[in-house]
Amino acid sequence: MKVTILCDNNTTIDRYFLGEPAFSALIEEDGQKILLDTGYSDIFIHNAQLLGLEIKEIDSLIFSHGHDDHTGGMGGLLKYYEATQMKKKVDLIAHEKAFEPKISQGREIGLNLRESALEGYFRVKKINEPFQLTENLVYLGEIPRRNDFENKITFGVTKGANGELEPDYIIDDTSLVYKTDEGLVIVTGCCHAGICNTIEYAKEVCGDDRIVDVIGGFHLLNVDPAVMEQILNYLSLQKISAMHPCHCTDVKAKISLARVVAVEDLGVGDSFEYI
Repeated sequence: MKVTILCDNNTTIDRYFLGEPAFSALIEEDGQKILLDTGYSDIFIHNAQLLGLEIKEIDSLIFSHGHDDHTGGMGGLLKYYEATQMKKKVDLIAHEKAFEPKISQGREIGLNLRESALEGYFRVKKINEPFQLTENLVYLGEIPRRNDFENKITFGVTKGANGELEPDYIIDDTSLVYKTDEGLVIVTGCCHAGICNTIEYAKEVCGDDRIVDVIGGFHLLNVDPAVMEQILNYLSLQKISAMHPCHCTDVKAKISLARVVAVEDLGVGDSFEYI
């Protein structure tokens, strides 16, 4: 599997890509090209072109969840499809709640396109359970929140089962897991489910407790020190070779994580390959 970062907060010196506080990655595995998230704008398309990657060639698109820093680039993507006369329909896979309104501080922060607009370009598949994308790549679906310390705070409101707005626990958050001979590679978008919950569920779904890498956003921003200690205690007991936290992980959290696991940097344009 090859993971290429198309959008992130971080860009690196002497590599002239565009960055924004958002996330997008292209995953190439078993002949499939899978786009995970579209960032906040259309810069993921610009960066892909600089890398010689053609977004029109993707076989599927996955939303890690419904927030606009992961789905906001959809408007630009549809314009790109129109300009290039894209005819192929591909799968758009996400939790059903990723398509619901998401409001924070009076502002819509969810997907800014109607589902009917998406259906002209994609086969929309609302999948809440684990789903096999390829023989070794798994979409986790809804991740159980089993520990008592991660991400218990709501993030705005969303539409509830009765159609009324209710606190949003972002249950649509999901990640991808790649199975290698050495263990698992977990690719996260924002990890609202919690990095520990996500790792535990990946281990459960794939039947392997070895973690080769965790790459993506960990949603560790201004973390309560007591909560961070519990996260570190958990991670210190795991078999984790490396971590590549980005997007929604602040420098204080990265420094803390480096106490218990090998933390490595990344930026837009970086690629990582796993066998």
